Amino acid sequence: MRLLHTSDWHLGQTLHNYDRTYEHQCFLDWLLDTIVSEEADALLIAGDIFDNANPSSAAQRQLYGFLQRAKLRAPHLQIVVIAGNHDSPGRLEAPGPLLEAHGTIVIGNVVRGRDGEIDLERLLVPLKDKAGEVKAWCLGVPFLRPGDVPKAEVEGDAYLNGIALLYSQAFELARSRRQPDQAILAMGHCHMVDGQSSIDSERRIVIGGTEALPASMFDPEIAYAALGHLHLAQRVGKKEHLRYSGSPLPLSFAEVGYQHQVLRIDLDGPTAKEVTPLLVPRAVELLRVPPKPAPLPEVLAALEALELDADLPPQCRPYLEVRVLLDGPEPGLRAQVETAIAGKPVRLAKIEPTRKVVTREDGADALTLDQLAQLQPDDIFRRLWQQRFGEEAPNEQLTAFAELMLPGDAERA
Repeated sequence: MRLLHTSDWHLGQTLHNYDRTYEHQCFLDWLLDTIVSEEADALLIAGDIFDNANPSSAAQRQLYGFLQRAKLRAPHLQIVVIAGNHDSPGRLEAPGPLLEAHGTIVIGNVVRGRDGEIDLERLLVPLKDKAGEVKAWCLGVPFLRPGDVPKAEVEGDAYLNGIALLYSQAFELARSRRQPDQAILAMGHCHMVDGQSSIDSERRIVIGGTEALPASMFDPEIAYAALGHLHLAQRVGKKEHLRYSGSPLPLSFAEVGYQHQVLRIDLDGPTAKEVTPLLVPRAVELLRVPPKPAPLPEVLAALEALELDADLPPQCRPYLEVRVLLDGPEPGLRAQVETAIAGKPVRLAKIEPTRKVVTREDGADALTLDQLAQLQPDDIFRRLWQQRFGEEAPNEQLTAFAELMLPGDAERA
């Protein structure tokens, strides 16, 4: 059985106020062609389908248009969608009955019965091959909030232990159903321990002081875990079968040199025989000029020297980030940059001025104004602790600080 794993589409996202509908459509068209050429049996979409909880009508049309065309071009294809922290669970699930009739299962939230127990059946999806035989069972677990997880009767972080218990309960249900030659898969939208984030394009998820989840929450018998939230494709704990697919588009200029991908998983009975990256073509280039911040005269010279394809249609013109190292205020900065690129087929997305900011007594770190603006209270706490004591803040201090800052439902997403 062959699966494709993708996540973090962020339909409706804009890049510094530039609409990206064209780029998303190029990806969706490529994905459809890939589904057909790879003869995929199932597509797993691990959350953050939309960029926000109230997506535009255009973004919703893109999603449902893709699902309709996927059914036409690959009638046997099964699609499993889970909600991410950017998605509205209710909005995502609303057309569920219609989508199920066309082979798409959407799991937006965790549902409890009248007795208060979690309905594990809703999280368990049988996956069938082209002949209609069940070849795998998928644990479709969406982004989990504190109220979604069961109460674990063990000491420690209640949220983390609750997530581990939920996956364990769902896994036991799947194990009771599967036959010897069937695989068990898992889906999740979360930040795993040691996961590498993409700077400037992800929201941190901190709940009750817990940010990252351990790989041990997945049972060793799980053949493959399809994860979402981190925008860079990567293994979890150096394990081949625990994977983030990453986002299909660069969601910030920090991803200029990164190759985005979708993952192909080939199952052999109960195991994942092979995991193969399928590289996503980039429809619109992102340019950083210069590659590192430089004094203004050097920057202007580099911009004037830019040579670009004048025949590119407007929607294909590259986005430009200009990186300037300043000693002080430069009131005419934007006008000088615009003059240097006048007439060039490029879209000025961002001017990033960088100044030196002293953060430690023994040195200086360069922070952009955007990075300063994005500092969260716990980031400042970590920096001050490092400055005063010369070491990383202990976990117990970070947890205590999180409790002070975020009483009750401590979610920052």
